[in-house]
Amino acid sequence: MDPISLGEGVARMAMAALLGGVLGVQRETKGKPAGLKTHMMVSLGSAAFTVLTLQIFHTYTGSIENARSDPLRIIEGVVGGIGFLGAGSIIQARGAVRGITTAAGIWVVGSVGISCGIGNYYLAAVIAAMAFAILTVFEWIERRYVRGEPERPAESGKEPGQG
Repeated sequence: MDPISLGEGVARMAMAALLGGVLGVQRETKGKPAGLKTHMMVSLGSAAFTVLTLQIFHTYTGSIENARSDPLRIIEGVVGGIGFLGAGSIIQARGAVRGITTAAGIWVVGSVGISCGIGNYYLAAVIAAMAFAILTVFEWIERRYVRGEPERPAESGKEPGQG
């Protein structure tokens, strides 16, 4: 395994932040507590830890005889930490649990960051696109068919009474 150049590491982290931001904007427009900056930071952090893991793996397995390095252990730690962060976004209010979708979004954004961190931009983009579709398309389906809420009339941009 070749070492990751500084430029490649920055590109991986930038892509992670960008894709995390796409999902964060969607949550921000819905007024959720974990929005744009939170999703970008979680994705960036996941990518950063993954890039660092690969750098550590390359550095120590190539230079120290009998060095033991397992990149998956650091990724396990990242996923566990993200789970803790997501758990903090779940609250109970008046007998209803809220924030589970936000917690799941934070968890998925972590996988986007890890994908970017290993340099698999295609997989990261697919994960982000699928998550975005779930958060938007399936919200509409849920609202319309599960909750039975009527569709909102299209805004014409005219004041009432103007024809």
